[in-house]
Amino acid sequence: MTRILAVVMPLAFALLVSGCATSGTDRPQSADQRASRINTQLGVEYMRQGELEQAKEKLQRAVAQDARYADAHATLALLYDRLNEHNDARRHYRRAVQLAPEDSSILNNYGRFLCAQGNISQAERHFLRAVENPLYRTPEVPYTNLGLCLIRDDRPEEAEASFLKALEANPRFAPALLRVAELRLEGGHAMSARGFYQRYLDVAPQTAETLWLGINIERALGDEDAVASYSLSLRSRFPDSTEARKLLEMERHD
Repeated sequence: MTRILAVVMPLAFALLVSGCATSGTDRPQSADQRASRINTQLGVEYMRQGELEQAKEKLQRAVAQDARYADAHATLALLYDRLNEHNDARRHYRRAVQLAPEDSSILNNYGRFLCAQGNISQAERHFLRAVENPLYRTPEVPYTNLGLCLIRDDRPEEAEASFLKALEANPRFAPALLRVAELRLEGGHAMSARGFYQRYLDVAPQTAETLWLGINIERALGDEDAVASYSLSLRSRFPDSTEARKLLEMERHD
């Protein structure tokens, strides 16, 4: 599983952050509660712009203004995680889950954090809790995150089952399509891998990593024309990539 881990784990952190769902209420809000929500939104915007110190100031203020606002805690946890302040991230994630135990986005993000910290069993529990909510609009995200976490735990069959559940929820979800293609190739099922890979190409652009996967799938199937086409694209579009260097090394030994 080493080859797959090297491919999927960097992408995990690109796709795992789905954002925090609003955990609002219809009850009248106090001035502090309204200010907390405004500062939380400002914190999110500062994070998107990469202005992390300003984001931290706004989010800490949001928590102080309304200590029971789950989104403020969850967003501050995301920020602390980005700053590698993991103890503070864990503390605010736990508080967010206490305040909003059925918020699937918060459960998903906490699961991502737990997986990154190596707490696989707790991560799995939170991902599965996230998909239990029938009103959650994107269950493919925690299902895919669970699959990535299971790959990290060297459980490829369970990981593939989780990716397939993601595709039941959203048949065009590119990260899950790509992971199934990788696992099918790793398992010696190149034709099936090609099918999932082609579905991936229908919904997402090529990268150096995906072109390298395509090369390996077509090599396994013996399609020299397809190998040549993907190889040309990799060399021309991503000449300085690790995958282009791998291709050069492979061609030297062929």
